[in-house]
Amino acid sequence: MTDKKLILLLKVVMSIGISLILAGVYCHMYSETIEEMGVTGIVISACLVAIGMILSLPTKMYLTFVLVKREEDRKSSLKAS
Repeated sequence: MTDKKLILLLKVVMSIGISLILAGVYCHMYSETIEEMGVTGIVISACLVAIGMILSLPTKMYLTFVLVKREEDRKSSLKAS
């Protein structure tokens, strides 16, 4: 897998994670259906936030590492020439 495809995949996974976090917060704060479900509704919204964090945070850290490494490679190639 090339770097561009990997970065695109990581950005997509990170976007999905952030969307799940926002969906969980929305469900918890503004959805009357979730409120009427009681504890089950709270568990559903908490699971959305948890899965979103699982997807977004490690992906964000890895993506930052890849981009920093790419920048260092560019700087070292400019110094060599």
